Amino acid sequence: MEMSVAAAAAVHALVERRETVATAESLTGGLVAATLVEIPGVSSVFRGGLVVYATELKARLAGVPEGLLEQRGPVDGDVAAALAEGARERCGADWGLATTGVAGPEPQDGKPVGLVYVAVADRAGSTVRELKLAGNRAAIRTESVTAVLQLLTDSLRALPARL
Repeated sequence: MEMSVAAAAAVHALVERRETVATAESLTGGLVAATLVEIPGVSSVFRGGLVVYATELKARLAGVPEGLLEQRGPVDGDVAAALAEGARERCGADWGLATTGVAGPEPQDGKPVGLVYVAVADRAGSTVRELKLAGNRAAIRTESVTAVLQLLTDSLRALPARL
C-alpha cells in the first residue's frame, strides 16, 4: 500500500467516526503530517503534530519520560508508545501517531539502519509495531509513514467508535 492510499483510508475512517488525530514524528520529520494533509477533508480530523527530531525534545515537547530516553535511547518501542500518547494528549486528539527509528545512512546508538518503531495511541492505550526495513533513507521514511497509517486504520477497525 502506498502512503497516500494509507492516508486516505485513515482520514476517511476518522471522518466517519468524527474522531481526531495528532502526530509525534522523529525519523519521518513531518512526513506523516504532510501525507495526511494532502487528503481532502482532513481539516475536520487532523489536530496537528510535533516533529521531535532531537532526543531532548521528545521529552520536553512530547512528554516522553527522560529516564526512558536515557535508559533505552530514542529508538525503542516504549519510546514510540510514549510519543504517540504525548501527541494525543498534548494536541487534544482522540488518536496519536508516532514514528521513531534509524533511517540511515549510518547506524545510531548501536541500532541498525532500518529499525523503526511506529505507534498508535487511543483512549485504551497504545499499540507498537517494530519494523525492519530495507532500502535507502527515503524508502525507509516512506515505508514508516505507510506503516503508521496502516496501524491507525487497523486500530480504528479494532476499536468501537466512541459515543
